[in-house]
Amino acid sequence: RATEKEKMMIEEETQKRVEDLVAKRVEEELAKRKDEIDAEVMKRVEEAKRVMEKQMVEEFEKRRQEQIEEQQVKEEEERRKITLLESKVDELQLRLTEANQKLAEERLQMVEERRTLTEQKMSLEREIKKQEKAAQDLILNKNRNNRQKLAFGFKPKGAL
Repeated sequence: RATEKEKMMIEEETQKRVEDLVAKRVEEELAKRKDEIDAEVMKRVEEAKRVMEKQMVEEFEKRRQEQIEEQQVKEEEERRKITLLESKVDELQLRLTEANQKLAEERLQMVEERRTLTEQKMSLEREIKKQEKAAQDLILNKNRNNRQKLAFGFKPKGAL
C-alpha cells in the first residue's frame, strides 16, 4: 500500500509538473507570439468591421430605394387622383356651362314669348279701340256713308 501511495503521489507530482511546464511553455509561446496574435486579432476585427459597414451601407441603400419607390408610388397615386378630380371638375364645368346656356336660352325664349304676347295684347287693344271708335262713329254718325240721314220736316204726303 505504501508503494501505491508513493506511486500515486509521484504520478500526481508528475502531472502537476507537466501541467506547470505546459502552462509555462504556453505562456512563453504567447509572449513570443503576442504581437503576431494581436495583429491577427486586429486584422479579424478590421475585416468584421468592414463586413458590418458593408452590410449597413447595403441595408441603408435598400431602405433608401424602398422609400424612393414608395414615394414614387404615392406620387403616381396623387397624380392619378388629381387627374381624376380635374376630369370631374371639367365635366362639372361643362355641365354648368350647358345648364347656364340652357337657362339663358329659356330666358330668351320667355322674353320673346312675353314680347310676342305684349305685341298681341297691344294689337288686340288697338283693334278693340278701333272697333269701339267705329261703333261710336256709327252711333254719332261721323261716318256719314253708313246711315241714311234722318230728315225731320214737314212734307206733304203726296209729294213723295
